[in-house]
Amino acid sequence: MIEITSSTELPSKREVITLRTSDNLTLIGELALPVNNAPSAVLLTLHPLPTHGGFMDSHILRKAANRLPALANLAVLRFNTRGTTSPQGTSEGVFGEGITEQLDLEAALDFLASRKLGPVWLVGWSFGTELAIKYGFDKDIAGAILLSPPLHRAKDSDLVKWIGSNRKLVAIVPEHDEYLAPKEAIVRFSVVPEAEVIAVDGAKHLWVGELATRTVLNEIVKIVAPGSYPLPEKF
Repeated sequence: MIEITSSTELPSKREVITLRTSDNLTLIGELALPVNNAPSAVLLTLHPLPTHGGFMDSHILRKAANRLPALANLAVLRFNTRGTTSPQGTSEGVFGEGITEQLDLEAALDFLASRKLGPVWLVGWSFGTELAIKYGFDKDIAGAILLSPPLHRAKDSDLVKWIGSNRKLVAIVPEHDEYLAPKEAIVRFSVVPEAEVIAVDGAKHLWVGELATRTVLNEIVKIVAPGSYPLPEKF
């Protein structure tokens, strides 16, 4: 067995994919699948703000793809929203301030609907949480998991659309998040009675360090694939 570290990439089936939006842009991405089994669910990841360095390879999303197909039998889809560049390549278009990115999310959901990989969970990080909140409430998803939600572009008027949606809404909030700390998050998300806020002691907005990574991935798995919780630290 080996200890799982920040650079560990566990076995999975990797597939380079392209998504086509309804306004005729091609977005680049990757789908990671369990090697031997059909996935029990799929995580559709939405990356942090591209104008501040966010992309599909942002570390928590990359580590989810590197670990969770093997450890939790989950599929993980990552993609660059319009105009975003990562080591994987560049998606067509230009940054849309979280507005035209609605079409990017819809293209990813259409792709997953065609593949029939199981229940879809949105996993947004920072800017990605804004897309999940604003555009996920009426989609064919099991729920949304929000990492470090700033609630900047997403307003209370967006949150209330989740009331009675039968879609789970969970915010995972670092103790030292400079954009939205746990106490404020509890107040903001209280407009959705069904929403859950999980505070993570000692963590910051960017989830730096292996301890923070393990905490986030464990919280995701506890929600989506509870039978695989807690995740092992060796493989």
